[in-house]
Amino acid sequence: MNKDDYVIVYSSDGSGKNIAKKDKKKTYADINPKETILKLRIEKKGRGGKSVSVVYEIPENPTYFKKLSKELKAACGVGGSFKNDTIEIQGDQREKIRAFLEKKGFTVKG
Repeated sequence: MNKDDYVIVYSSDGSGKNIAKKDKKKTYADINPKETILKLRIEKKGRGGKSVSVVYEIPENPTYFKKLSKELKAACGVGGSFKNDTIEIQGDQREKIRAFLEKKGFTVKG
């Protein structure tokens, strides 16, 4: 590691010690929907009896899938979130999600 990997966070003695690492932007591989298999399931456990449709085992590319989750929520007309490398859509929306993802070119299992 070199000196440029750190940034000054706080120094009360004026020494200017480099304490914290800089956040480096990660680069992710582009997503090709025709080569990507997404898995779909419904979950009810731990959600107060309410069901949630979950798209899981998605490739690592948070910016792409955050945008995709926003499009999915709009297409289904419900809320949801993208967290822990899964897309969660409120309610049993499996058929709408499957149709939407297949239209985008993804292969959907489950």
